[in-house]
Amino acid sequence: MSIEATDLSKYYGDIKAVDSLSLDIPHGTIYGFLGPNGAGKTTTMRLFTALTEPTTGTASIAGVPIHDRAALTERIGYLPADPPVFEELTGQEYLYYVARLHELEREQIVERLDSYIERFDLVEDIDRRIEGYSTGMRKKVGIIGAVIHNPEVLFLDEPTSGLDPRAARTMRQMIGELAARDMTVFLSTHILPVVEELADTIGVIHEGTLVAEASPAQLKNRVESEGESDLESAFLELTQERDVPT
Repeated sequence: MSIEATDLSKYYGDIKAVDSLSLDIPHGTIYGFLGPNGAGKTTTMRLFTALTEPTTGTASIAGVPIHDRAALTERIGYLPADPPVFEELTGQEYLYYVARLHELEREQIVERLDSYIERFDLVEDIDRRIEGYSTGMRKKVGIIGAVIHNPEVLFLDEPTSGLDPRAARTMRQMIGELAARDMTVFLSTHILPVVEELADTIGVIHEGTLVAEASPAQLKNRVESEGESDLESAFLELTQERDVPT
């Protein structure tokens, strides 16, 4: 398994951000992680990437316990919703810095960066300072930094937000290609069509608790008896929300 969690919990005082989460996600899976705002999605990702310590429970990513942060860093990539980048650097300088942190050789860095920079249409802007980048350009730099070292498991939090339609399509295509190369992708987004298009399995979290886990087709079948058969209706039923989260 690429991602394993057993009774993983994170409490902030009396607030249960994540409550007794158990998962077993195989290699090469695209796992869609859905939930309303404040349901525990980002906290779960922070637990899996060793940015937050669990209150109780255990988890391992690519066979590495989440408390072993140094070993974990080499096996995972993480794109948060708002990528942390050094604004005083150019895009090229920042990505080269990230690649060197992963101890990539110069030849590897040049080959991989050239490919990703061209694919995400950053050729004309890569030598500009990041402080002058748009939200979408920062997101592009963030995803390149997350995958430059070919991690075994990739965590993506709202990867298509802020991207124009062309870049969003490139992002979706790349996610599918990475999974085809046996990379596991843990994908959290509010854009339900993206999850429906890409995910092999969907987990729905509500108020810190995993309330459903199934394929997109199986989730849609939950509401078919009521005359509806779409992921939005299934999501709303599971989370008792009136509106699609934004």
